[in-house]
Amino acid sequence: QVQLVESGGGLVQAGGSLRLSCAASGRTFISYAMGWFRQAPGKEREFVAAISWSGGNTDYVDSVKGRFTISRDNAKNSVYLQMNSLKPEDTAVYYCAASFSRAAIPDRMHYAYWGQGTQVTVSS
Repeated sequence: QVQLVESGGGLVQAGGSLRLSCAASGRTFISYAMGWFRQAPGKEREFVAAISWSGGNTDYVDSVKGRFTISRDNAKNSVYLQMNSLKPEDTAVYYCAASFSRAAIPDRMHYAYWGQGTQVTVSS
């Protein structure tokens, strides 16, 4: 069992930056690939970024490539999402998720554990 708690969301102007954090419980954090997803009002939850168990491989949705960076610190049981050059269309609830797969997978069906989400609002 893994419990995930996100933090770092908030209100920011377009062009600004935020850093999301996700703290995981459990001793087997290193066994999981981790991902970030987001859900805007009236839309389906979509993949944002993923990182393999070792941190050696990452994947991003095209709309955030070059602006967002996913990273992890296995010693701290944490995963992060650095978001730069934010746009109003990035506004959503952002969720951290853990996958039994060790690879960075964009498919949310591979993620077994989810956090409660943190709101990110980007004003124009």
